[in-house]
Amino acid sequence: MDIFSTSIEGLPLFLAYLGTAAVLTGIYIVIYMWVTPHEEIRLIRENNLAAAVAFAGSLIGFSLPLANTIAGSVDLIDCAIWGLVALVVQILIYFIARIPMPKISERIEKGEMASGVWLGSASLAGGLLNAACMSY
Repeated sequence: MDIFSTSIEGLPLFLAYLGTAAVLTGIYIVIYMWVTPHEEIRLIRENNLAAAVAFAGSLIGFSLPLANTIAGSVDLIDCAIWGLVALVVQILIYFIARIPMPKISERIEKGEMASGVWLGSASLAGGLLNAACMSY
């Protein structure tokens, strides 16, 4: 077997995991945008930095445990199940972050950076802890 054949031997599995991750991330984005009262994409298009920071933190916060799940899963089903767990946890983090700041969406819509940084940071911190808890 030549070096090239050996190198691309894992390509189908790589593509399967990448596809699974892309689908889970797409589902996460749709659910997150459905759950939050503010319209992230519209606000980001309008150059609302608070919305961009909050959304970026949330997306990275979801991607961290998803990446950990991919690295530690035994197969695609395992990856998908734990990816869905990560999704649920990350959505819960949004609701938890609203407890000390109940009108966070309204504040993000106004472009208040402190609100965007709070939500983005809470999402990142939650994602890091979620990823660590998935290290089995």
